[in-house]
Amino acid sequence: MPTLEIRRPTPFVAEVWLDRPEVRNAFNSELIAGLQQAFRELVADERLRVIVLGGRGKAFCAGADLNWMRAMAGYDWEQNRADAQALADMLWTLHDCPLPVVGRVHGDCYAGGVGLAACCDVLLAAEGVQFCLSEARLGLLPATIGPYVVRALGEQAARRYFLTAERFDARTAQALGFVHECVPAQELDARLAQIVDALVANGPQAVRACKRLVKDLAARPIDAALREDTARRIADIRASAEGREGVRSFLEKREPAWKTN
Repeated sequence: MPTLEIRRPTPFVAEVWLDRPEVRNAFNSELIAGLQQAFRELVADERLRVIVLGGRGKAFCAGADLNWMRAMAGYDWEQNRADAQALADMLWTLHDCPLPVVGRVHGDCYAGGVGLAACCDVLLAAEGVQFCLSEARLGLLPATIGPYVVRALGEQAARRYFLTAERFDARTAQALGFVHECVPAQELDARLAQIVDALVANGPQAVRACKRLVKDLAARPIDAALREDTARRIADIRASAEGREGVRSFLEKREPAWKTN
């Protein structure tokens, strides 16, 4: 049974839908492998500019599939490590994706689903959505998703929600900076379309470079090496074909070539 639906509404946009609505899009080994493969294949398409990540059915992602958890209960240490490594590698593939990833959280988002959401560059959520890092309730911990959640949610909030396993709603997630925008459910797709259009309108190589810049600058000291690095980056992109076209089109008051191709 397929675990994902991949759509290409335009040559510039791909949609990756978790498609296990009968189990609230819960993780199993097939879904994990499918997500990693899908993102690897999509980024190979040079025309693609944006990936949207969403879920079918009532939930965005409910964490681990119960049947998968039952199987893991009988694993030895090495089998558990290999299984967890597969999840860690998939999350890294999403996090390291050079294209902007826009998350569409329309329904509840628990455990590993929070990890998926944390890997997105722009995260939109419908009002009323519940988030939960529920691992501690089961005597576990959110280890593989932890690096991404701590960065996206913040260390202080992560302390609370890792330890208490409390639910928090989309408005709270927005206040904490985890969710960028929280909108009524009926407005979610319209706002998503606006964000996607904004990303597609920008220079495709510039967007990739901006994404890499944020990752490289985070937590680095502002020293001579960083000043030299950032000066080199802007010089590189100013001298590039896309950078030159962007400046020329602005001065000539016309659309840049990437918007008309």
